[in-house]
Amino acid sequence: FRAASSVQNFFLSISQMANPVEATDDAFWDQFWADSSTTVQDVFALVPAAEIRAVREESPSNLATLCYKAVERLVQGADSGCPSERQRQIVLNCTRLLTRILPYIFEDADWRGFFWSTVPGAGRAGRLNEDGEDNEARPLAESLLLAIADLLFCPDFTAQSHKKNGPDTAEDIRSIDSCEYIWEAGVGFAHSPPLNYTHDINRSELLKLLLTCLSEAMYLPPCSDSRNLNPWVAFFCSTENRHALPLFTSLLNVVCAYDPVGYGIPYNHLLFSDYREQLVEQALQILIVTLEHEAGSANFTIIFCFCFFLQPVGPDNLFVNYLSRIHREEDLSFILKGLSRLMNNPLVQTYLPHSNKKIQFHQELLILFWKFCDFNKKFLFFVLKSSDVLDMLVPILFSLNEARADQSRVGLMHIGVFILLLLSGERNFGVRLNKPYTLRVPMDIPVFTGTHADLLIVIFHKIMTSGHQRLQPLFDCLLTIIVNISPYLKSLSMVAANKLLHLLEAFSTPWFLLSSPQNHHLVFFLLEVFNNIIQYQFDGNFNLVYAIIRKRNVFHQLANLPSDTASIQRALQKKKPGISRSISTETVSTEASRCAVPAEPGTLKASLEASPGIDKITEKTQVSVDGTMVAVPHSDSPQTSADNSPAAGAAAGAGASDTDKGSEYLLAACVSQVSSWKVKLPLQTIMRLLQVLVPQVEKICIDKGLTDESEILKFLQHGTLVGLLPVPHPILIRKYQANAGTAMWFRTYMWGVIYLRNVDPPIWYDTDIRLFEIQRV
Repeated sequence: FRAASSVQNFFLSISQMANPVEATDDAFWDQFWADSSTTVQDVFALVPAAEIRAVREESPSNLATLCYKAVERLVQGADSGCPSERQRQIVLNCTRLLTRILPYIFEDADWRGFFWSTVPGAGRAGRLNEDGEDNEARPLAESLLLAIADLLFCPDFTAQSHKKNGPDTAEDIRSIDSCEYIWEAGVGFAHSPPLNYTHDINRSELLKLLLTCLSEAMYLPPCSDSRNLNPWVAFFCSTENRHALPLFTSLLNVVCAYDPVGYGIPYNHLLFSDYREQLVEQALQILIVTLEHEAGSANFTIIFCFCFFLQPVGPDNLFVNYLSRIHREEDLSFILKGLSRLMNNPLVQTYLPHSNKKIQFHQELLILFWKFCDFNKKFLFFVLKSSDVLDMLVPILFSLNEARADQSRVGLMHIGVFILLLLSGERNFGVRLNKPYTLRVPMDIPVFTGTHADLLIVIFHKIMTSGHQRLQPLFDCLLTIIVNISPYLKSLSMVAANKLLHLLEAFSTPWFLLSSPQNHHLVFFLLEVFNNIIQYQFDGNFNLVYAIIRKRNVFHQLANLPSDTASIQRALQKKKPGISRSISTETVSTEASRCAVPAEPGTLKASLEASPGIDKITEKTQVSVDGTMVAVPHSDSPQTSADNSPAAGAAAGAGASDTDKGSEYLLAACVSQVSSWKVKLPLQTIMRLLQVLVPQVEKICIDKGLTDESEILKFLQHGTLVGLLPVPHPILIRKYQANAGTAMWFRTYMWGVIYLRNVDPPIWYDTDIRLFEIQRV
């Protein structure tokens, strides 16, 4: 009854906000937090969007006073250390109320600066003082952020107390060293405090408010200017926050130490509430948002010291700074094992259906892994120096395969492909892929015996042939990854070899080659893959050589591709709707019946910025004789030189509509474009291989009457082309290169994920988001 009365009083207080209320009427304002015991769900239900907007427009002074008073209460709670249950309840009520109100402050441009205005009595040296005579005034946003940071290390509220209970032994919040109150063992902290569900719940509520504070970026239109940093993030991750290091460490350790399976008791997640999971999700989202820095620019002067971080001379964002300096092997191992354990959680197989808990925050994990690889090169090298990288590769490939038909998961497809592109720029990644793939994960792919490279190729083939149309811009990236790893692949399986030839056959059909001025890039990439393997890994790749011999007509057709007007006109008239239609449906046995399925109608998705083209996000490097990478000066490649011609734009329209096809000008432009790239097709090595081996294979088949391909494979396995091929070309690697376009894409994707994942309560639902659009599939 008391709880119901409290909720009723809260509702009445909201209703009275429409009328002017004096800021000094403490009895009125205290109704919002002192007497109520509302949950965050109650607050969202009792404070509808229309009420908040009405108060904002009609009684702005009331809304300003409510925000100021709520922040003041949080600051007082942080100063006192919340020694009593009543004070803790006040802090939680204020936290919930501000979480509800802040998005409606951000959505109005006129209000957006309110929290950055100064408030009488808010001094930079201290807190919100009663006398108002402190030094320089502190903006309300800074007071709020510092109060949240203090409260996250408040003994007996959000942290384990180090002192015995008693009225005279309360710890002074201002004097404690929060590094001694880190939430979980891991990086830089060896002691694991006992699990306390109440502390986890309180931390989660405060982190939810913190995430809401940092979400102002959602209400600004996309901007690629990296100088426009989020002021909330910039301040919270600055030296003004004395808890920056212990909080970063706490968030990271909580995420990486989390084990959703626990002791492995079947169905334990259905019997017990896991409050730690909610905290892990919030911690993960705070981490990816606060690690805001111009991508790829984390270049630091490093000084070694005997601590778990390297001494910094780096960016102002302390969270980025700390992340970039982690270097101890045990810390890097803890992070990688933690991330891979969580990423592999959906792949765990059990005899009892649905008996293991399945996490839902794999997209946030991928973003965090990306940031680690991009900002901390020691971590990237650590990941690649052993086969542990495969523990991340398999779940990424699993996610890509599962999401390929789902339009609501296009962002997941992009982040997965971007991570693999980043990894593929390092030689060790290609080398690690030669490890045999023995794990049997339930995926609708052909059964094969081979390596992790085979798995990657088979799944990429699946994405390109049975994914939805919105994935076609990723084809360049997918093939670039295969090109990057191809010089190091020792032995492709027959299944993977056939998939590559299958793609070449589809991409080299005249109608597809001519339907877009960029489509010939795909053929160039595949030819580069074949050339790399033939020149550098011929021994052991007899399956691929055999597949090339079997499909030799594809290469001959490419070499003799007609470029006259009549032939091109006929090809364009045969134009088909999509690449997947050109590839015959294969009937092969698969690993399992778990198939990729489209999104359910009505599924919400966040719009994304267009991702930059492959030439914008990669930088060409050449592998020298001693294995070092040498940057290649930027110039037009055979693939792109044709695109830069005046004819390219016109050629793009040649296949665009039926009315354009008869235009002589467009046909002439298309003819010109085809002629310019056709002569640059890198077919010499493959044609030489066919010239040497085809007669030998035909002869052995006739002489021995062979009809079994295993005998032909045995012959090719012991064959050699030493001295018969052209001089090997230099290995060219396209390394990921950050730019403003990718930074903007990541920011949009990240906030879209956070918006859609926070549904209880729906923090930003039905507010005027401008960074992206929420759409229904």
